[in-house]
Amino acid sequence: MASIVERPKKDGTSTYQVKWRLDGEWQSEKFGDADSATAFKGLVEAHDGKWPYGWVRGEGFVEHPKVPGDMPLVEYAERYVRRLTGIDPRTREDYEREIRLHLSLVQHADPSGHTVPATICNTSPDDITDWVRIEEDGERDPDDPTQWARRPADPKSIANRHGLLFCVFQAAIEATPQLRTMNPCKGTRLPRVDDHTDEEMTFLERDEYQRVRQEITDPDARALADWLVGTGMRWGEATALKVKDLRLAGDTPTVSVQRAWKKARKGTAGGAFYLGPPKTRRGRRLVALTAAQADLARDLSIGQGPDDYLFRTATGKHWRHANFYNRKWQPAVKQAVRGGLLKRPRIHDLRHTHAAWLIAARIPLPAIQARLGHESISTTVDRYGHLVRELDGEITAAVELAMGVPAQPGLRVVAG
Repeated sequence: MASIVERPKKDGTSTYQVKWRLDGEWQSEKFGDADSATAFKGLVEAHDGKWPYGWVRGEGFVEHPKVPGDMPLVEYAERYVRRLTGIDPRTREDYEREIRLHLSLVQHADPSGHTVPATICNTSPDDITDWVRIEEDGERDPDDPTQWARRPADPKSIANRHGLLFCVFQAAIEATPQLRTMNPCKGTRLPRVDDHTDEEMTFLERDEYQRVRQEITDPDARALADWLVGTGMRWGEATALKVKDLRLAGDTPTVSVQRAWKKARKGTAGGAFYLGPPKTRRGRRLVALTAAQADLARDLSIGQGPDDYLFRTATGKHWRHANFYNRKWQPAVKQAVRGGLLKRPRIHDLRHTHAAWLIAARIPLPAIQARLGHESISTTVDRYGHLVRELDGEITAAVELAMGVPAQPGLRVVAG
């Protein structure tokens, strides 16, 4: 906490010194009136005991001279995204939309407290914190306060956008000539992702899945649902499988995941989706099949060529997500709910359900990571680790053993 010390002068007036400790060292700034000292004390405390950004000791807030090469933040971010390599057109379009709708909300507060347009050079850590709050709070429609002009962003979306901002500013640091010396996104306190519950995963018990399954009257749609919950594949991976991906001979039949459906950039000729690589590098994988799954794959591939899709609609075309969701999945879920089902699973929840079933069967998380095609084991642990309960008995037994026998004086535990 900062304090104010009044120092009387011989002429009857006083100066006011604001004092505080920073990293164990005393800091101070002198003012000619109590109001200015009080205002500065508040700034120091708001900055966690650090000098306010832009404040020069003995001079006050000083605008930094314009940096050669500085430009509006949005303009620099768009240029950064245009120059990115190794990303597909859809990802580039997503980044451009995030810049247009969200990164454009970043503003810079000048020393007087007025907001001015953010540039790649004038943006401060406080500006980034203010932007995070704007994203968290959303914006009400001024004409109808019961409606949202911009809905509050969930923590995961804020973290993703903050990550893009971080990369943009890092590019400015690494530019030649250098435009910045520090990244204003470093150290930003972001909302906790695990505080968000709007998009909770839904795990189905076997009988709950069967309730939904029996309401899917189309046998082709039912076969696809069984495949999704039985293999844990992503929708875009399963519906992109071709007959040539099957390896059904031998004791362990498998299917090779080599491609997935991707949403195309708006305005792209040839349709809204295209075939590309799986979501992650480890997404290319072999998935072991049960005997029943292998039999299903054989039945579906009868009379089909190597490049024909394994899962097809009644008209012989590959499944589209909207068609399956609106005409097959949603009606089945609604009917199951009417029959007593207490959950409303999404299609992607079949993948989560598959993982939950494997964990319940004591399959190690690294094996689940490989089967699901997660790039990192941390993804598997973060998403499904809370379901791992098979060691609870061993853990509680170990605690009881350690806590239940009082230690005797003069004895110590020796590892061995």
